[in-house]
Amino acid sequence: MHAKRAFTPCHFISPCHSIAQRGFTLIELLVAISVAIVMLGWAIPGYQDLRARQEVLAETHRLRVALSLGRNTAITRRSDVIVCPSPDRQHCDTDDWSAPLAIVLGPLAGNGFTEEALLRVIERGHGTRTSFRQDGKPVRYNPLGRPTLHNGTFHICGRHSRGVELVLSNFGRLRRGDNVNC
Repeated sequence: MHAKRAFTPCHFISPCHSIAQRGFTLIELLVAISVAIVMLGWAIPGYQDLRARQEVLAETHRLRVALSLGRNTAITRRSDVIVCPSPDRQHCDTDDWSAPLAIVLGPLAGNGFTEEALLRVIERGHGTRTSFRQDGKPVRYNPLGRPTLHNGTFHICGRHSRGVELVLSNFGRLRRGDNVNC
């Protein structure tokens, strides 16, 4: 017959059965953390560069939208339309083209315009500086959609000295110019 086994109690000091350990050793954990730190050291500058390019691209898109909307409105309504930066939404301030862009119907009374003449405001971008001609003129489209004597080059500067030019032609078309170092 079968022999009975003797009962031996298990203690914490000497366990009866070998238990398989799960988890990481301290060395494995330190190696994994150091690899993660090295990879983050590579990734963070690349991410910052990507973000700077995206900010410049977003500002380029914002200007394209505002100028296209202004040109199309001038052609559709057969009247003059002005696109200018307007921080207070009541006056054109052509010193800072990074400010909200106002699309205004008709000629300006000095640099101011009425609330009825304000067609739309395109909100400001983030992280870029935008400049346009030094003569202080806004972009004015005539009923044919041409910015006669109001054309020029926009300079968009982002972080890390990355930038781009946008060129507004005599026919009212906007094209991307060269990359610039700001």
